[in-house]
Amino acid sequence: MNTLTGTNTQHGVWSGHERRKSAVVEATDVRIRDIGEFIFRYGLAFVFVSIGLLKFTTYEAENIEPFVANSPIWSWAIQSVGLRGVAGFIGVLEILIGVLIAIRAWSPKLSAIGSLGAVVTFIITLSFMLTTPGVWEPGYGFGFLSAMPGQFLVKDIVLLGVSIWTAGEAFGAAKKARPAAVRST
Repeated sequence: MNTLTGTNTQHGVWSGHERRKSAVVEATDVRIRDIGEFIFRYGLAFVFVSIGLLKFTTYEAENIEPFVANSPIWSWAIQSVGLRGVAGFIGVLEILIGVLIAIRAWSPKLSAIGSLGAVVTFIITLSFMLTTPGVWEPGYGFGFLSAMPGQFLVKDIVLLGVSIWTAGEAFGAAKKARPAAVRST
């Protein structure tokens, strides 16, 4: 069987059974991809909204302190507005990003902008691997992540990839949704 052309090289065509089997496999592939896309987008949105809401609690503000206090991007802000102020600001941004990602069905362009916000967020959190003490396991060095904060931060590589994918998909949907007259200009 030639899987590139969809023909059975022995007989030159698909049998009825092979066509049905191929249709089932294709439908299953599409369904699995749709489920994955749903989990990517709405799981990412849920993570942002729920963690954003947590930023308004004392314990979450204290949990982010080692990251933001050692970051050149955020450390100055602690001096200006305090840890709770920084945590609240980050929380508002995270909630906004999560909501924007979630509105893909109504506004793909705004969803894509939210996904770009997620990309920036994960680039910043991954930078914490360079600025936060204790990321690498003492005595082993680079490549050997500590349980906390190293392994906690490294998962953001995957979330960065999900954010890039959701941005690209939403921008593609926004482009398709524009009227033909607008696209030609």
